[in-house]
Amino acid sequence: MVSMNQSVFLNLVTAVEPCDDVECCGFFFGQENANHRMITKVMPVNNSAKDKRAQFEIASGDYLNAERLASKENMQLLGVYHSHPNHPAVPSEYDKKAAQPYFSYIILSVMKKKVEDVRSWRLDGDSELKEEEIEITKIIN
Repeated sequence: MVSMNQSVFLNLVTAVEPCDDVECCGFFFGQENANHRMITKVMPVNNSAKDKRAQFEIASGDYLNAERLASKENMQLLGVYHSHPNHPAVPSEYDKKAAQPYFSYIILSVMKKKVEDVRSWRLDGDSELKEEEIEITKIIN
């Protein structure tokens, strides 16, 4: 399971909603206990793919910066998010080939600059991306 509070979810949505014709991407961080990943921070990065309309790619320097941030702030780099403009929040063939075993992959379907669906995926033991449950918790004051 992947969970985040409403504030973190809003940061994620705000990062991708302006991207209605290209894929936006970034990292998310937090802590993992057993099979539960609690996301506490998101970090947008530039999509360095040649065809940003059909896929995303994260530059090695951005990945290194994410690893440094995780270490500095005593968090774990839990995964990658990206948007699918005008497409469902399901992994493309490119997404499946690029997936790494440890990461969760949050895909946000963006239609007319509005997030319509959010789903998370993770490789299983057979190297297939399987959907993970997402929980968005309320902020208690």
